Amino acid sequence: MESTSLRVHQFLGLRPGPRLLVTAAVHGNETCGSVAIPRVVDALDQNMLRLVRGTVTFVPVANPKAYARRTREGDRNLNRDLRPTVVVTEFEDRVANQLCPLLAAHDVLLDLHSFNNPGQAFVMVGPRDNDGDVEPFAHEQAESRLALSLGVSRIVEGWLGTYVAGARRRQTGGRSDLRSVTQYGVGTTEFMRSQGGYGVTLECGQHDDPLAVEVATTAILNALAQLGMIDKPAPRPDPSRVEVLRMYDVVDRDDANDAFMRPWASFDPIGQDTLIARRKDGTPLRAPHDGRIIFPNDAARPGEEWFYLTRYSDRQLPT
Repeated sequence: MESTSLRVHQFLGLRPGPRLLVTAAVHGNETCGSVAIPRVVDALDQNMLRLVRGTVTFVPVANPKAYARRTREGDRNLNRDLRPTVVVTEFEDRVANQLCPLLAAHDVLLDLHSFNNPGQAFVMVGPRDNDGDVEPFAHEQAESRLALSLGVSRIVEGWLGTYVAGARRRQTGGRSDLRSVTQYGVGTTEFMRSQGGYGVTLECGQHDDPLAVEVATTAILNALAQLGMIDKPAPRPDPSRVEVLRMYDVVDRDDANDAFMRPWASFDPIGQDTLIARRKDGTPLRAPHDGRIIFPNDAARPGEEWFYLTRYSDRQLPT
């Protein structure tokens, strides 16, 4: 039976402070946060963890239809086209009409995700401070401090600008599906920033890795501590131990016979001019810069994102 509601847990501190929203299972097969959140809620209920200021709100299952199916999406990808809508045609429209006002009512977002292949947890942050057209932003330092506090040692920036560049190429190529629309890159964190807040996406590890639940739990507690919302000391991470990567290009699969030159995993290092893949006609695809490949998807269909490229970033992290 299809779900008709979202479960929300909220704790209101008796002193003013930040308003933190923690979400999980925006993609229904990414469930580590859905296990971690009840742990923290129970600790707050049992007074083993004390909220001393601010408001914390938890949504352990943001997409119940996809979660029930254990699939990435229900009718569509909730984290690629998130906005309120008057004309409801898909299940995710109903979710967005509840989730978007919830995002707008908070200051900070921690969105918990996981990924397909084994690998190291990492956190995705938004743009540098800017007043541009794609994603104007004014909370770079606060968002970086949040990202640093979560307990992982790799930060990735540049998502939306890279996605928009890919979407514009698809438009030029004559594709008119949803992936050709700039809006189809806006998910939870992008919507949060559009409302004046800030937030990060934490990729906690491989979907079925039990350690991903521990990463998610630690991240929630660290975020609460970093924001001064619980009676625990804030984490003191060492920025020199954190690798920062900047996404700069997305490569689409044009044909089912386009092929990788080897089985790639996210964050495999690639040197400048490394041969990554070949098109069906033999055209080589080489890395323009030293860096790492991320999100390689050998199951991508023609017209879909095939892999992303990153290079080492010059982003200055707060100390």
